[in-house]
Amino acid sequence: MSAFLEISDISLSFKPTMPQVLRDVTLSIDKGEYVSIIGHSGCGKSTLLNIVAGLLKASGGGVVLDGQEVDSPGPDRAVVFQNHSLLPWLTCRENVRLAVDQVFGRRKTRAERAIWVDTNLELVRMMPAADKRPGEISGGMKQRIGIARALAMQPKVLLLDEPFGALDALTRAHLQDQVMDIHARLGTTIIMITHDVDEAVLLSDRIVMMTNGPEATIGEVMNVEMPRPRNRLALTDDKAFLGARARVMEFLYTRHRNPAAEAA
Repeated sequence: MSAFLEISDISLSFKPTMPQVLRDVTLSIDKGEYVSIIGHSGCGKSTLLNIVAGLLKASGGGVVLDGQEVDSPGPDRAVVFQNHSLLPWLTCRENVRLAVDQVFGRRKTRAERAIWVDTNLELVRMMPAADKRPGEISGGMKQRIGIARALAMQPKVLLLDEPFGALDALTRAHLQDQVMDIHARLGTTIIMITHDVDEAVLLSDRIVMMTNGPEATIGEVMNVEMPRPRNRLALTDDKAFLGARARVMEFLYTRHRNPAAEAA
């Protein structure tokens, strides 16, 4: 039985004369999994995410989601970037409604779409700010709206590209907890790009560690053997958490090189 999301032998080169950015990246992800991809800057993490999103076309290999080949962007793969990308002249509610109208304009009535917009605003606890514009709310609140907009599309996979990278530590922690809660409640399949080791261990079922580029590939995949739900305070001295954190750190600082690329 095939996995829900299959990434098979992905390679990418932007020019024939240049080294490959990615080489032979293969990964299977089950429905409902939370998978983080971590690695040093320039190792192709976001590039791989953009291929899964259909925003970039791979030079070799392919992506299959729920039995369908991915060859273009689609609402079954919603992306939340580090930059919230909200339209500043629209309210928070209108920003979410834009996505809902685009995806469900022919399948839901106007009233049903309005209810669905508010349902997703409530999911990220943003109903009190629903009628404010992006310039009137904080960075963390903007990211909540971005997440609500993505979830409102009912994607098969939620793709998070450093979604908390521009936030202060306290806001980042609150949003991490909220994403954990949403994942537990909805069972959404999530792929997240991050540089933050603690974030990856806290949120993930598996952590995919990328080697350095050029010709970056998957160096190691680690199962995070910690039960859910997870409490960040309880994990500060948890042996499983500390062990997983140490293993990722050891890879990033001592085993991140790509022997095949270096030998070429």
